[in-house]
Amino acid sequence: MERRTIGAAALEVGAVGLGCMPMSWAYSGSRQRGAESLRTVHAALDRGATLLDTADMYGPFTNELLVGRALKDRRARAFVSTKVGLLVGEQHLVANGRPSYVRRACDASLRRLQTDVIDLYQLHREDPEVPVEETWGAMAELVTAGKVRALGLCAVGAHFRRRPGARPYDGTIRTLERVQQVFPVSAVQAELSVWSPEALEALLPWCGARGVGFLAAMPLGNGFLTGTLTPGEGFERHDMRARHPRFTAEMMAANQPIVVGLRRVAARHSAARGANVTPAQVALAWVLSCGPHVVPVPGAKRECWVAENAGAAGLRLTEGDLAEIAALPPALGSWD
Repeated sequence: MERRTIGAAALEVGAVGLGCMPMSWAYSGSRQRGAESLRTVHAALDRGATLLDTADMYGPFTNELLVGRALKDRRARAFVSTKVGLLVGEQHLVANGRPSYVRRACDASLRRLQTDVIDLYQLHREDPEVPVEETWGAMAELVTAGKVRALGLCAVGAHFRRRPGARPYDGTIRTLERVQQVFPVSAVQAELSVWSPEALEALLPWCGARGVGFLAAMPLGNGFLTGTLTPGEGFERHDMRARHPRFTAEMMAANQPIVVGLRRVAARHSAARGANVTPAQVALAWVLSCGPHVVPVPGAKRECWVAENAGAAGLRLTEGDLAEIAALPPALGSWD
């Protein structure tokens, strides 16, 4: 697989990563199987998808434990990214950016991941009660201590508390500029996909101009862009899509033209290659085309999906393909 670099430290990863969260949290619980998840991680590494993205809150904690088991004999082949700063409550999430908590959380993540160092430690959410410079300073101390190699920041939603007239992610950019004064940002993680392209306006160019890597979260639109979801089929009660306005039967039906467009592009490439190209691979290839510093991190919990996603790294979209995708109707339904 093609390799891409993250940040000024030139940390190398496969062009397509693996989001490990669906293996143990937020998606269909009945389809989460530990043994299959372990095989899925191994399949990703075998195909060059070396960036494994997790977080202490996924589970909580169980996702890091799973990744740790998967890496027991393969740590040298993996680039481990995990996160700190969010706690899971009964019905809500709570930010915690206190330096003392960050230090304890890092040690706990290292134990669960069964590793001596975290390749990329990301601030999951800024704590409104703690100056972000203090949180980031504590994270920088972990780099100095050799527990972490590089730091990253997860962006909040494109329209979260957006000021009138502001661009998407302007608030995130302000935070990034503050923490850059304390310690270099190596990567930013934010949503980027065919149906959620808001990061293209300002956040992605900000990263590109500063040599900051961009981890594209939800590059397959939480599964919608794969074309495998049926409007009205419904989701399990604890699946986050069951409560999301873009995944109502009406909105899924209304957004089908996006999937139809991806299928059309995929069919052309299938005919030219003499091999099957899927809408998911076209969607990931679109994300990869957004810049050499962009690494899509699709979530997956099955080997077959990892193989399909990895195949997108070898798919090159033409100018005509990109123009056709750009002309698709914008997605309907709030994403924030």
